[in-house]
Amino acid sequence: MTHLETKKGTPVSRLTFGTMQFGGTADATESKAMFDAARAAGINHFDTAVGYTGGASEKILGALIKANRDDIYLATKVGYVGGGSRANITKHFDICRQQLQQDEVDLLYMHRFDDDTPLEETFSTLAELQSQGAIRHIGVSNYAAWQVMKAQAVAKSLGTRIDAIQPMYSLVKRQSEVEIFPMAVDQGITIIPYSPLGGGLLTGKYSKGETGRLTDDERYKARYDQRWMHEAAVGLAALGTELGVSPATLAVAWAASHPAKPLPIISARSAAQLVPSLAAADFEMSEALYARIAALSIAPPPATDRLEEA
Repeated sequence: MTHLETKKGTPVSRLTFGTMQFGGTADATESKAMFDAARAAGINHFDTAVGYTGGASEKILGALIKANRDDIYLATKVGYVGGGSRANITKHFDICRQQLQQDEVDLLYMHRFDDDTPLEETFSTLAELQSQGAIRHIGVSNYAAWQVMKAQAVAKSLGTRIDAIQPMYSLVKRQSEVEIFPMAVDQGITIIPYSPLGGGLLTGKYSKGETGRLTDDERYKARYDQRWMHEAAVGLAALGTELGVSPATLAVAWAASHPAKPLPIISARSAAQLVPSLAAADFEMSEALYARIAALSIAPPPATDRLEEA
């Protein structure tokens, strides 16, 4: 497995901070407060994308890391819009560098799989950026396991490899356990999953009548519009009350405790909202508690669906 490190040689933190809210629900002042809180908690791995909040996310993050760039592991993503062609990757990455005010990044992801562009074109472009020193590591986001393996074969033929994958993963979105996690372990690919709080569902706030992405965004509402998911959130909140721990802390710590050793991406709209997620970095998750939390949700069947062999 490639060990992701800052340019100073410091391993990446157990948690990753996602800046999708920077310049959107979090203004520049609140973004800085969250960045400072994350750094104080030992986080050195920050994730963004070329199109987050119309580019404001990269601009704010770039300004925040400028003074201590070598202490930061910087990841961004391209290709969510426009595909994985050489022209689109180059165009997006040039915008990334302008917005971040950086000549290079530590990790560049393809934001999603592109059926219409040959993998040879996509990964030869990434390999060239890597050989030029513009990126250190190559990652993929929202790829299925079979797509990663096809891409990994192409990358190998070009003298490089996929070092990181960013799938969705939480107590109520466990599909990655079926093939993505085993594939990543086998290939030595670091797993950096997003949405460990299930779009905020696992904080317990929606059962209290509060609002957020699940009430304000139709895509998130549809993603988590399953009765059992909401029941799992209620169960997690009850467990948190029993233990005197925020359900958000339990949700993030549970995602980080999978045997595949993922490095969950946490985020928030404010420094105050971020506190419970940050607490997950130091939370001791016992095997018994891990099992109790896992039992609150529906575990996906194995890829072969032969339950008697699981």
